[in-house]
Amino acid sequence: MRKLLNNMYLASGYLSGFCILLITLLIVSQIIGRLFGFIVPSVEDFSGYSLAAATFFGLAYTFREGGHIRVSLAIKFLPAGSRHFQELFILAVALLLSAFMSFYTIHLSWESYIFEEVSYGYIPVPLWLPQVPVALGMVMFTIAIADDFFCTLLGQKPNYLMHEEEDIDLESGLGGDN
Repeated sequence: MRKLLNNMYLASGYLSGFCILLITLLIVSQIIGRLFGFIVPSVEDFSGYSLAAATFFGLAYTFREGGHIRVSLAIKFLPAGSRHFQELFILAVALLLSAFMSFYTIHLSWESYIFEEVSYGYIPVPLWLPQVPVALGMVMFTIAIADDFFCTLLGQKPNYLMHEEEDIDLESGLGGDN
C-alpha cells in the first residue's frame, strides 16, 4: 500500500510538471504563430487551465516532499508529547479542510458536466474538462494529508517532518567549524 501511495504522489508531481511543459509549448506556439501572422485560438484559456491543473496536481507531491511552507517558530520549542498532539490537531484540521475542498471541487465538476457549461473563449470547452484535474489534484492532496495524519496517529513521524529535519541537518553542516 505504501508503494502505491508513493507512486501516486510521484505521478501527481509528474502530472504537474507535464502541465507546466504544456503551458510552455502553448505560449511558444503563440509566439511563433504571431511571427508568421496567425494566432493560435484560446491559448490563454488552455494555459490557464494547465496552470490550475499544475497547481493542484503539485499539492500532494509538494506536501510529501516537505515543500509547503511551515511556520514552526513556536512549536519547535514544545516538548515531544505536546508537539505530537499539536501535529495531530493541525493535520486533523488540514484533513477536514482538504476533504471539504475535495468534495466541492468534485461537486463543481459534476454540476458543470450535468448542466453542460462551456467556456466563453474562441473554442468553447466543456468546463468539467479543466475542472476534473483540479478535483483529482485536491483528492490526491487529501489522501497525502490523511496518510500523514494516520502515520502521526500511530506514533510515526509524518513525512514532511522527516524532510524538515533533513533540511536542518543540511543547514547545520554548511556552517563548518568556525
